[in-house]
Amino acid sequence: MNPELIIILPFIALLLSISVLPLVRGEWWEKKYPYISFGLAAIVLVYYFFVKPNPGKVLLTIEEYVSFISLLFSLFLVSGGIFFRLKGKATPLRNVMLLLTGAVIANIFGTTGASMLLIRPFIESNKYRLKPYHIIFFIFVIGNTGGLLTPIGDPPLLLGYIKGVPFFWTLVNLLPVWLMTIGYLLVLFFFIDRHFYEKVPQNIQDDIEEQPEKLELKGVLNIIPLFIIAGSVFITKPFLLREVIMITTALVSYKITKKDIHLRNHFNFAPIREVAILFLGIFITMMPALEYISVNSRSLGLDSITRIYWTAGFLTSFLDNAPTYLNFLTGAMGVFGLSVDNPADVLRFVESEAVFLRAVSVASVIFGAMTYIGNAPNFMIKSIAEHKGLQMPGFFQYIVKYSIVILLPFYFILWLLFFRQ
Repeated sequence: MNPELIIILPFIALLLSISVLPLVRGEWWEKKYPYISFGLAAIVLVYYFFVKPNPGKVLLTIEEYVSFISLLFSLFLVSGGIFFRLKGKATPLRNVMLLLTGAVIANIFGTTGASMLLIRPFIESNKYRLKPYHIIFFIFVIGNTGGLLTPIGDPPLLLGYIKGVPFFWTLVNLLPVWLMTIGYLLVLFFFIDRHFYEKVPQNIQDDIEEQPEKLELKGVLNIIPLFIIAGSVFITKPFLLREVIMITTALVSYKITKKDIHLRNHFNFAPIREVAILFLGIFITMMPALEYISVNSRSLGLDSITRIYWTAGFLTSFLDNAPTYLNFLTGAMGVFGLSVDNPADVLRFVESEAVFLRAVSVASVIFGAMTYIGNAPNFMIKSIAEHKGLQMPGFFQYIVKYSIVILLPFYFILWLLFFRQ
């Protein structure tokens, strides 16, 4: 067997582990995932240091990982210091406005930060009539599609920015898709929510009606660090200056935030620790896969916009969306003889073949909502809802009853409008 294919197996094994093991052996996975991630990464490092020496490529990958995790860590830390709660009557219109707000701020805090900030107040305000569709539309809107407009919004787009895609490219080129998808989801949610809202017994509605509308917001000063972190994204040289600013700002925010706010948010470092460990393994094991795809992109059929959109979307649904994005971006650029590791090539690709990048970007973000494992916030949102006592649909029920019925037909419309060759 071709050694270049064999060395891709650690990458495939890691992605499959992330997708399957938390579902079938959750407790074992929680204890062992660091060993799996580091062990598979070590195999690839041995390859690049002793079998096919290329330490420069490893160093470049580590630099990209540091930039990537610094932003995620900083946003996670600061957003944990903001407490937000709504009291009063959770009408369908108010729910729509909260989801729309989350979709907008997902582009500033990231889909993970926005989800963690809003999921508890969303559940609390709807607790007297909370149903699974509330949480599922929250996943659709805030956990995934909302973050389509900036590199901060979702990890795949951040990887593109790190590779050289201009910061505002996503806002300019993906805004029509964002508006259509968010609009479709919110309108559909409104009619579903109104239908069930009207079935709430009148005595319960009257009791809620008597409660005064109240917005409780604590840690509001942490919005300033969030904007400092977002602004530092534009610093590109020297290396590590941007990252030092982000992490220092986040640590200062964490230090000055009252402990009561973190307690009320149930804040802890476990989620970001898991992300940091797993993505280190992903970044390293992904290197040979990116090389292979770049060299063989045309024979893999990555010269077809339609194939890129649907294949990247399918893989995003069941595997992690960040490596899916980078692999398909690498393949699409390889068709034109361009390298994803060369910022000048990335800029040339952005300017001349933007439709390929749009297809990769859209598929890697919005298809993450198709399953609980398509994007990092999905499972966290589900777990919080279940912890609050809501019986959520299982893995396959979620797909069959919700994502295939609600999302897939609309994704087909997006393909017809934007990506059909």
